[in-house]
Amino acid sequence: MHLRIAHLYPKRMSIYGDHGNILTLVRRSRWRHIAASVDEIEVGQKFDSKRYDLIFFGGGQDQEQDTVAADLKKKAGAIREAVGNGAAVLAVCGGYQLLGNYYQPAEGDRLEGVGIFDAHTEAGPKRLIGNVVVEPDVLDLPKRPLVGFENHSGLTFLGEDANPLGKLKTGFGNNGRDNTEGTVQGKAIGTYLHGSLLPKNPHLADWLLKQALGRRYKNARLGELEDAFELVANEQAVERFS
Repeated sequence: MHLRIAHLYPKRMSIYGDHGNILTLVRRSRWRHIAASVDEIEVGQKFDSKRYDLIFFGGGQDQEQDTVAADLKKKAGAIREAVGNGAAVLAVCGGYQLLGNYYQPAEGDRLEGVGIFDAHTEAGPKRLIGNVVVEPDVLDLPKRPLVGFENHSGLTFLGEDANPLGKLKTGFGNNGRDNTEGTVQGKAIGTYLHGSLLPKNPHLADWLLKQALGRRYKNARLGELEDAFELVANEQAVERFS
């Protein structure tokens, strides 16, 4: 099997350790003897809707989002087509916001999103910063919390077609008001969890890998890995932050 990953705007949208998510996906694939390749797709480059099994879109500074949002308009149709054809998605912070319906900055024009997530984001009056513990609600995951770190001023509100990734035990999550974090729509996950997310949550990494491989391999199965260290790290984070 061969996993093909698209990393959107890594030079502009990859802060707070987000590149660690790519490393985790690649290594957990190769440890299972699954070939994994990553294409970095920047401003001005074409996105091939038929090529990719998994799309990763990280977070970035607010000033970078203007440039990225303008370029994203040209890629929006192809990204929607890829997701419609079964590609999995992990979008973090700014990537999460721009794959929603729109982001309204505190100043300036609304940034139109791709519409993968039925969600919109508005600039808030202060930054929401700190460690996060989430009880996942909607994914077929082991009964184990997700842990990470958030740093955002955007307030995200989910529409009728979006389900939250989970309920908060610790942290602000989507907006600091409704006790939700992130969203899940089909094979697409949006979240504010940086840190990076997947090394501390191997169960979520494997869920994404299974969804992505299922695009072209109907009976794809993932062999077990020795995750003792990763799971201890997850458990200790839950204990410290809860």
